[in-house]
Amino acid sequence: MPLRVVAPVAFRLGFMFRLASRFSLLPSILIAALAGAGAVLAFAPFSWQVLAILALTAFYQALRGHTGRGAFLVGWAFGLGLMGFGVFWIRVSLDQFGNMDAWAAHALTVLFIAAMALYYGLAAWLIQRLERGPPWAGPLLALPGAWVLLEWLRGWLLTGFPWLAVGYSQIDSPLAGFAPVGGVYAVSLVVALAAGLLWGVANWSGRSRWFALVGLLALALVALGLRQVTWTQPDGEMLRASVLQANVPQEIKWDPESKVPTVQAYLDMTLEHLASDVLVWPETALPDFLDRVREPLLDPLGERLREIETGLVLGIPVRDGNSGAFYNAMLSIGAVEDIYYKRHLVPFGEFLPFKRWLGPIVDWFELPISDFSRGRMQRPLLRVNGHQVGASVCYEDAFPIEVAEALPEAAYLINVSNDGWFGDSLAPHQHLEIARMRALENGRYLLRATNTGVSAIIDHRGGILGMVPAHERGVFSAAIQPRRGATPFTRLGNGLVIALALLLIASAAALAPQRRQH
Repeated sequence: MPLRVVAPVAFRLGFMFRLASRFSLLPSILIAALAGAGAVLAFAPFSWQVLAILALTAFYQALRGHTGRGAFLVGWAFGLGLMGFGVFWIRVSLDQFGNMDAWAAHALTVLFIAAMALYYGLAAWLIQRLERGPPWAGPLLALPGAWVLLEWLRGWLLTGFPWLAVGYSQIDSPLAGFAPVGGVYAVSLVVALAAGLLWGVANWSGRSRWFALVGLLALALVALGLRQVTWTQPDGEMLRASVLQANVPQEIKWDPESKVPTVQAYLDMTLEHLASDVLVWPETALPDFLDRVREPLLDPLGERLREIETGLVLGIPVRDGNSGAFYNAMLSIGAVEDIYYKRHLVPFGEFLPFKRWLGPIVDWFELPISDFSRGRMQRPLLRVNGHQVGASVCYEDAFPIEVAEALPEAAYLINVSNDGWFGDSLAPHQHLEIARMRALENGRYLLRATNTGVSAIIDHRGGILGMVPAHERGVFSAAIQPRRGATPFTRLGNGLVIALALLLIASAAALAPQRRQH
C-alpha cells in the first residue's frame, strides 16, 4: 500500500483510538493491560529498556479522561499485565516444590498478582486526582510523583515486594546514572518523567512540544554525565574471587542420597580454585545444619584454607541448640571465621506472617513453610579474609536500604541465593538485574553465588564481569577491587527521591485549584 494512503489511514485510526481510550473505559483497560505486559520486556532477560518509557506513556494515555473508580481500574489493569507476566513464576515454587495441587498454586499466584496490582490502581487514582491543574501538571508532576511513591510503598509495606520496580529495567541504559544518586527509585522517577515528556511530545503542539523535546534531551545528557562520575575509590590491592555453582536441582537438593554428591561437587570445585583469595558457595549450599557438618567437613576445610590465607563464604542453615531457633545463615571460614544470620525473611517461604489467622489456611493447603527466625544483627556485615563485606542472603538484596546499611565499611558485597525454587523462568534473570543495581547504587563490587544460576561477579558500576549461566555447573573467577567511600545514595538512602516525589505531588495539588477558578 503506498505511503500516501497509509499515512492518512494511520492518522485517522490513531485519532479514533485516542478518542475511544479517552471516553470508553474498556479500551483504556485493554491498553493499560497490554502496556503492563509489554513493560516486562524492558526487564532482564529481554532488556528492551525503551519499552519501560513507552509502557508508562501508554499507561498515562489510557488513564486520560477517567476519574475515580475508572482510573483505579485502568491502573489495576496495568498492574495485572506487569505482575501477571512478570512474576507468574511464583507458581513454580508452589506447584512443583510446595506440595500443592496445580489449581491451588495457580489460584494463590493469581490472588497475589491481583493484590500487587492494587498499588498501580492506587497510583492511577492519585494521578487523576492531581492532574486538574495546568496541562503539564499531570504528566510532569503527578505521574512521576505518584508512580515512585507507590513503588516505594510496595517495597516495604507488609514486609514488601519490591520486584519489578521500573528503575531496574534501566541498569544498562544511560538513565542508570541516577542510581548512585538516589537509588533504583530515582531511576524509576526519571523513567516516569521521561514517559510524561514523551506523552507531551505526542500530544502537545508549538512551544510546549519543543519544551518536552528539550526536557527529554536534558534528561539524557544529565544521565550520561552522571554515568561518568566515579563515586567511590579503590582501597588496597585487588583480590582474586571465585563464585561456585554446583547446579543441584531443587527437586533433589534435600534428598539424602544427593548429599554426598553435592558436598563432593563443591569440594572439587574449591580445590581447583585455591589460588583465589575468596570463594563463594550459594545459599544453603550444604543440605544440612552447621552443627552436623562442622566437625567432619568444615573444620578440616577451614584449617586448609587458613594455611593458604583463603576465605570461603557459604550459605548454610543453623540451629540454636539452646533456644531451638533456626536461621538461614552465611558462614565465613578460612583466614577468619564469622557468621551472618539472614534478617529479612521471605513471607510464606521462610516464616508465616499473621500465623494466628493464616495458620489454618496453610494447614488446609498443606504448605511446607519453613520456620526460620530473623537474625538480630544491626548491620549486614561479615568478616572475610581481612575485609568487612556487605552480606545478603537471597531475597535480601531486593531491599536497597538493607544492603546499603553495610556501607561505608564494606569493601565489597556478597549475595548468596537459591533461585532454583523458580525453575527455568524469568526469576533468576530478574534477580541478577536487581543485584546489579545494588552494586551500582553503592559503588561496590558484588559476588553472587546461586545454586542453579545465575552466578556472577559484578563490578562497582553494575557491569557483569562474567557469569555461570543458569542450569550449568561451573565456576567463574575474576579480579575484584575492594573500594571505600560512599555514594550519595549510600549516605541518604531513599530519603532524597521520596522527598522529591512528595514535592512533585504537593506541587500538582497546589496547582489544581488554580485551574478550577478559571
